[in-house]
Amino acid sequence: MTTTHKVSIWRGGAEGEYAHYEVPARESQTVLDVVTYVQRHLDPTLTYRFACRVGMCGSCAMTVNGVPRWTCRTHVSKVTGGGKLKIGPLANMPVIKDLACDMTEFFEKWQKAQSRFVPTKTRKDPMEPIKPDTPARVAANAGIECINCGVCYAACDTVRWNMDYLGPAALNRAWTLANDERDGGWAERLKAVSDHGGCHSCRSHQSCEAHCPNQLNPAASIAGLKRLSTSAYLKGQLK
Repeated sequence: MTTTHKVSIWRGGAEGEYAHYEVPARESQTVLDVVTYVQRHLDPTLTYRFACRVGMCGSCAMTVNGVPRWTCRTHVSKVTGGGKLKIGPLANMPVIKDLACDMTEFFEKWQKAQSRFVPTKTRKDPMEPIKPDTPARVAANAGIECINCGVCYAACDTVRWNMDYLGPAALNRAWTLANDERDGGWAERLKAVSDHGGCHSCRSHQSCEAHCPNQLNPAASIAGLKRLSTSAYLKGQLK
């Protein structure tokens, strides 16, 4: 049994480099445990994000041996090769320092996709029940568990070469709202997701689905937006 892990962790900003550490192996050890050990016992200047530690917030997402993951839910025994770990910040985002990246553009693309709920009722109106088994509700529920962790964005091949692309998370959110009968913002949202960098920029590589920790399928949501966008164009609703 391996008694220590040889760990390489990205240090610095965009022009940084990997630093090397040895961390004691523990039973049921997660990658986040390894990073925390380095910060607490070997180098207190190491910068990284985490919060819940139980796979609820997504704050601890990093690149582990080349794959974007939630580090709190990734056991070292599942990903290490010969006791070696390589841990870096998420791809497709500017690095602030070490394992912390700047997610500003990621969230701004949610705004560009008009991915906010636009109510059609006021708080004074009676609440209308929504049947959970309607096709629209089922479609919305399929993508509703996104927690904005950025893993799909980091895994997206299209984002890597086309930074104008809104990305799978923002478009997945737009799809859930397109299927929410209470929402009144579809006209503007349709223009946003059909424009340059919108749903038609997706090349359906499925990397977002392959790496989503919540097992969502943003590619399917984007395909739904493509159908709605194309239909609207053919009907003369898009100009």
